[in-house]
Amino acid sequence: MKISPLQEARANYQPKMPEILSGELHTSDGAPTESVSDQEEIKKLFPNTYGLPLVTFEKGKGAGNVHPLNVGVILSGGQAPGGHNVISGLFDGIKQIHRDSRLFGFLMGPGGLVDHKYIELTSDIIDEYRNTGGFDIIGSGRTKLETKEQFDKGLTILRELGISALVIIGGDDSNTNACVLAEYYKKIDAGVQVIGCPKTIDGDLKNAQIETSFGFDTATKVYSEMIGNIQRDCNSARKYWHFIKLMGRSASHIALECALKTQPNIAIISEEVEAKNQSLDDIVTHIAGVVADRAAEGNNFGTVLIPEGLIEFVPAMRLLISELNDLLAGESEAFAETGKDEQLEFIASRLSTENAAIFRSLPETVARQLAAERDPHGNVQVSLIETEKLLSGMVATKLAEWKKVGKYTGKFATQHHFFGYEGRCAAPSNFDADYCYTLGYTAAQLISSGKTGYMSSVRNLTKNVTEWVPGGIPITMMMNIERRHGELKPVIKKALVELDGMPFKTFEENRSKWARETSYIYPGPIQYFGPSEVCDQPTSTLLLEHL
Repeated sequence: MKISPLQEARANYQPKMPEILSGELHTSDGAPTESVSDQEEIKKLFPNTYGLPLVTFEKGKGAGNVHPLNVGVILSGGQAPGGHNVISGLFDGIKQIHRDSRLFGFLMGPGGLVDHKYIELTSDIIDEYRNTGGFDIIGSGRTKLETKEQFDKGLTILRELGISALVIIGGDDSNTNACVLAEYYKKIDAGVQVIGCPKTIDGDLKNAQIETSFGFDTATKVYSEMIGNIQRDCNSARKYWHFIKLMGRSASHIALECALKTQPNIAIISEEVEAKNQSLDDIVTHIAGVVADRAAEGNNFGTVLIPEGLIEFVPAMRLLISELNDLLAGESEAFAETGKDEQLEFIASRLSTENAAIFRSLPETVARQLAAERDPHGNVQVSLIETEKLLSGMVATKLAEWKKVGKYTGKFATQHHFFGYEGRCAAPSNFDADYCYTLGYTAAQLISSGKTGYMSSVRNLTKNVTEWVPGGIPITMMMNIERRHGELKPVIKKALVELDGMPFKTFEENRSKWARETSYIYPGPIQYFGPSEVCDQPTSTLLLEHL
């Protein structure tokens, strides 16, 4: 198979690891933990895996397994740079524990476990995928593991292969499923451990113990390179306003990180919109104001960053979407049988008076996008909603009104972009290559120590890799109760942008200047070879959070 020179060079990269993981070690258990909220409800739902202690490692001979381990691994949900290195670290970790250990990959996500589709991952296969992007080593999928029938079907193949531990690499929903699976297997004494790994480019799976999810570093560097390229073009042609939608359904971490890296004229942060109870018109007025001010200085160009989940954070729209989710979950069959021309009225006639009025006021394209098929977790597929075009169209209308009264004298021409899939499968940055390999290796140590219901964790990430602190965090510690598909369910709590945190405050302090002036930064492509200050730096978000 022909590969690129970069692939060939990256294949020889040996990820750096924390010093503590070299040589023999044993686990050290901390104090019992509790969930972030809804403690009594979560404890009742997870009696066998609730209250587990935080786990760290110490040097010295442990009491863990020294016999061969048969381990299964699943890639779940959307792709994120570094997944292959998690599997590589897991493989090397279990081989270090015992050379006869074996790793089995279930194909195309959790569905592979249920349908008994798998391959054994040998060293020849693993070596081909080290330090590469994508999830193509075994594929990924979005099948939810949530029923006893699925758990039992999975257990059949696990027992057939002699697998005593399963590693699920995924985001908050996937790790919620891992937690449920760990609880069930513990309850029936199945003899199968379940360990999760924190994956999502969105950056919303984090807390005090999970400092960042893997893939966020690489994806934001890819997006920032493209934003920088557009800003260079923007500053050269000086005739377009570029509306750029970025990944981030439930949080604006990507938009904020890219803003810190590139210094655009405008970046909308969804969490701020919600906190200030802003309407769509408030957002549009703000953008139009910046456009008019720059036009007055002869600058009829600029960049606007928009998180893809923005529409759900506008309070009035969020109430509408919540009611829409419940309605479409409860009347899915009747809706499916309704003709396309009647579907919008079918919805409007069943909504509350206030939400029906908002729904009817939307452009038809946006209304249909809001009514589109939900994702497997019951959420609106916000990536399908062309928020960037909605906002630019509304800004154009407002500017036309201002021009009539002499409030605006410029020219407003637009270009639209959505950066999503471009960042999900890039070759991982050095940071993600090291971080992911360490997560996988740490998962192997947690398995060897007999842990289940844990997420692999690495802390102290702004320090030199040798000083990173690997360990494990009980998944129940991250759980709360939320409404999904019209029902209250236990899920991992998403981490949103904190408006009193240093990343947002740094952005807030500078955005007025960035709006008026052309202060663009052009980050350029990810560098894999060269000085550490160029190649190994973590995200601006992570650095600011640990000042």
